Amino acid sequence: MTTDIDQALSPVPLMQLATGFWAFKTLAAAHELDLFSRLSGTAGTTTEELAEALAIEARPAEMLLTGCAALGLLEKNDGRYLNSALSEEFLVRGSTYYFGGFVQMLDERLYAGWARLTEAIRTNRPTTWDPDRQHSVFDGEDPHLLAVFWEAMHSLSTFTARALGRTVDLRGSRRLLDVGGGSAAFDIELCRLYPTLTATVYDLPKVAAIAAGKVEEAGLSARIDTVAGDFFDDSALPGGHDTILLSMILHDWAEDRARAILHKCWTALPSGGRLIIAELLVNDERTGPPPAALMSLNMLVETEGRNYTPREYRAWLDNLGFQDIGTVWFEAAGANGAVIARKPPSST
Repeated sequence: MTTDIDQALSPVPLMQLATGFWAFKTLAAAHELDLFSRLSGTAGTTTEELAEALAIEARPAEMLLTGCAALGLLEKNDGRYLNSALSEEFLVRGSTYYFGGFVQMLDERLYAGWARLTEAIRTNRPTTWDPDRQHSVFDGEDPHLLAVFWEAMHSLSTFTARALGRTVDLRGSRRLLDVGGGSAAFDIELCRLYPTLTATVYDLPKVAAIAAGKVEEAGLSARIDTVAGDFFDDSALPGGHDTILLSMILHDWAEDRARAILHKCWTALPSGGRLIIAELLVNDERTGPPPAALMSLNMLVETEGRNYTPREYRAWLDNLGFQDIGTVWFEAAGANGAVIARKPPSST
């Protein structure tokens, strides 16, 4: 006898979850084979032509093309496969917003770490590096993969910065300090959106050098400078800024270290200064949303941190003395919202 529950429930959602890696590995394999770069600017390919170009059999060539078309990575026209608009924009090497580096980093570094997620859960330790032998997540990392990582993060951060800049009004800000600012993607985009804004990127020496190069490429060296430092080792953050940005930074760290960073931000801000924390925020109920919850598990695999909730940030900021604490929401690849707070005018 069939019940209403039997009719309502289906294993289809579980099948989609269980096979999610199939889609990722299809994308990763196509990227590794340079499929999208090969097809850029061409009349496309057939199964036979791709098989010959890659020196592979026709069977896997046809399967790869079919899989990529099914995922929206390719389109088919008159029997030939071409890049979709998405692939042409983001997956062709050398393109302005090239995202393939992020795919490569996930495939070469994180995929293996996630395969050991149960181990990470049982031990509360990262699985992509050994904390007993390495000083940090990137200590001893392959320089080429690190370069790939920063290129990937630049693309990801560029679009996240645009969403942040359109949601948070920065017209009242004059000088922004981007703590852990990476490749300066946020500073470049925010300065483009707000013509009177100037910015400082504060990050480790090797990263600050990357940021300086990106700023020069963007033609914004007169408005964006870089300062090399370490927010744990340095006694204080650079002063003279009315706004401090922490974008995708605090989720890397355990609560005590995240709160130590916030304390340094409080000290560096002048009275009336504003702090902006942009992250993939886990909701206060700790039920999602999926991108934030899964990024938090990624922090288990990669770091000592996790993705925090607006309520947690509010409590920490209130404890420091911040006021006007609020949360705004937006949709972007690297963040879904920002917690914003102001240092009271009478604070020192």
